[in-house]
Amino acid sequence: MATTNAAQKRAQAKVEYDAFLAGCPSRQLLDRISDKWVVLILCALGGDHGPRRPGAAHADAPKAMRYSEISRLLAGVSQKMLTQTLRSLERDGLLTRTVTPTVPVTVSYELTDLGLSLHRMTRGLRDWAQTHMAEVLAHRENHDARTP
Repeated sequence: MATTNAAQKRAQAKVEYDAFLAGCPSRQLLDRISDKWVVLILCALGGDHGPRRPGAAHADAPKAMRYSEISRLLAGVSQKMLTQTLRSLERDGLLTRTVTPTVPVTVSYELTDLGLSLHRMTRGLRDWAQTHMAEVLAHRENHDARTP
């Protein structure tokens, strides 16, 4: 069996997209989509607002939203961070930005088919975090109580 050197491994990683290899471009994508603001923006544009009871059906009604609507929904996001995140999602093809020539100009954002497919995954992460937060907090409290 032939061995491969580092350059060959990097070249292979680009072909196969193996995120376990340092040079794989999919690592950059994983870094982006694991960001909390990305998850929340995808959920907002996917129509998932507010807490959900376990077992309840998803609204699953993606919709276009204006910048100000997204900003109001995502408590704590700065204007700079929201703008940067929306631009990066647009660049990656996960959402579209539509400018309507009104006075003032109206800008809206909407998930693409690619973004909608990712939204389905991130929605599960958000649901899991909301569903299990009480358990995680209890574990943190127990851990902190026994850690000197």
